[in-house]
Amino acid sequence: MAGKTVRAERVNATRELILTAAERLFAEHGVFAVSNRQVSEAAGQGNSAAVGYHFGTKADLVRAIARKHTEQIERVRVRMVAEVDGSTDVRDWVACLVRPNTEHLAALGSPTWFARFGAQVMTDPALRAIMIDEAMTSPSLRQILEGFNRCLPELPVEVRLERGDMARQLMVHTCAERERALAEGAPTPRSSWHDAATGLIDAIAGLWLAPVTPRA
Repeated sequence: MAGKTVRAERVNATRELILTAAERLFAEHGVFAVSNRQVSEAAGQGNSAAVGYHFGTKADLVRAIARKHTEQIERVRVRMVAEVDGSTDVRDWVACLVRPNTEHLAALGSPTWFARFGAQVMTDPALRAIMIDEAMTSPSLRQILEGFNRCLPELPVEVRLERGDMARQLMVHTCAERERALAEGAPTPRSSWHDAATGLIDAIAGLWLAPVTPRA
């Protein structure tokens, strides 16, 4: 029994090393620019097949990284949804989308790689589907989207879709750019993740509530 426990602990430690190394390399170089061998070497594993042994395909590895973080982000979402339950203010629901991610990044300390990892993954259609699938398993996220949609003004379908894409891009790439600047010691417009989230919430709420120019 003791031997099995030690082996399980060793396996878990190896998996964690691989996840951390892969997240950093994918964030800095892109998912498909990094080989499993490079991930294994960065994780201190002598066996170049370690990634495949522990995670299977690269898509499986991406899913495991996403799941590692979304489980922690979900706890913040649950708390925030309880605080704004019944709100009719778009800004409250936008905050529920933004702040769980920024609070998580702040809690990780610096440097972090998850925001840049997310930005890299969201540029690939197949991998993007993994991130979206993982996110949509969250009951609290579904509650947020329902509350948010109840508060939105009437918008043409094409405008709603367009603004959804814009809002997603703002959230993903603003966080990734701030994370990159922090990792490089470069100046940032806001002094903290909390303040950066406030600016992001302002921008996204304004985007959704902006007037729609009638078609000519």
